[in-house]
Amino acid sequence: MKGVVLISGSGSNLQSIIDNANDINLDIEAVISNKEAAYGLERAKKANITTHTLDHKQFSSREAFDQNLSQLIDQYNPGVIILAGFMRILTEEFTQKYTGKMLNIHPSLLPKFQGLNTHQRAIDAKETEHGVTIHFVTAELDGGPIIAQSQIKVLEDDSAESLAKRVLIEEHKLFPKVIHWFTQNQLKLNDNKVTLDGKLM
Repeated sequence: MKGVVLISGSGSNLQSIIDNANDINLDIEAVISNKEAAYGLERAKKANITTHTLDHKQFSSREAFDQNLSQLIDQYNPGVIILAGFMRILTEEFTQKYTGKMLNIHPSLLPKFQGLNTHQRAIDAKETEHGVTIHFVTAELDGGPIIAQSQIKVLEDDSAESLAKRVLIEEHKLFPKVIHWFTQNQLKLNDNKVTLDGKLM
């Protein structure tokens, strides 16, 4: 299945997807970043994947940025759009256009800790478990239907940094697995409900 990956930063999840691309039946057509300095662009270039930078600061509105992003994505006619650390809030029009084919990874056990600084917030809230969520993207920030989660224990001496490192290990394992479900047409979104092999998740 053809896919486009959207990033904003270092691209460690992108790297895990690139490393597993053949096994998960994914052909990454392009990597698009809203930040020119995103190291993920270098990762893509090393893998001979086409890259684009679309700087959100160059657009007068969120709608204008999303329209240009949509036009860029549509050039590749992807079957799946993968948000791998893409730090933009997307407009409702954009998310509706790609409903059911856009996946996002979020470093918390949603619905807990939507938004940023999830690891420190989990520690501050004295959570005993933390982790990662893969979900379909909807207009609600980090609020789309949940596909899969992976949990780890929060240790007494954890810092945000140490917790983030352990969560990242889980991210790199879970995201390729979920993408593979999607490329195999096992994973679907219908009426805001997630099914795997026809069974409700």
